[in-house]
Amino acid sequence: MTREHSQWRPHPWHGLSPGPDTPKVVTVFVEITPFDHVKYEIDKISGFLRIDRPQYSSSLPPSVYGFIPRTFAGRRVASLMPGARRGDEDPLDICVISSHAINKSEVLLSARVVGGIPMLDAETADDKIVGVLVGDAAWNGAAELEHLPSAAVDQLVHYFSTYKRMGRPENTVQVCTPYGKHHAQAVILASIDDYVEAFGT
Repeated sequence: MTREHSQWRPHPWHGLSPGPDTPKVVTVFVEITPFDHVKYEIDKISGFLRIDRPQYSSSLPPSVYGFIPRTFAGRRVASLMPGARRGDEDPLDICVISSHAINKSEVLLSARVVGGIPMLDAETADDKIVGVLVGDAAWNGAAELEHLPSAAVDQLVHYFSTYKRMGRPENTVQVCTPYGKHHAQAVILASIDDYVEAFGT
């Protein structure tokens, strides 16, 4: 019996492919939508979504937010971010811009990679790749992060700069200058190599 026709649901992190056209177009498992007041996160053992915490601040995620299957932020990902001593050892995060409201989590979508936002959390690399929803005609012309409205990128930067602040005695998060498509693709490939090193093929 093939994996595609298995009677069991595959683990979203380990049992799904990052996509046949990676790193240009990637599969995304959606954890959080812009309508969620609670931060959901994949449970690494079961593969189900677990409530991580209520959102600390009043701001909600400005885009769909999830991860790319079979990726891992390890030493190779950390080497691509100045100031990082290690990766966060989670699957690689991705934000997906869509002109259509997506209000369901635990769904799969395809995203075309346009850039990313480097986030350093206590010397730990926690990149946020940015993509646009494949098939969304509103973003057909967006090939690079700079092709997105600056307000959309600014919202993402602001959210990640502040979303942990209220839950900590001091802010350890540093969000640096967003990067373009080619660096984002390099981060994705590094995370796939880190995954293979950590878990095998």
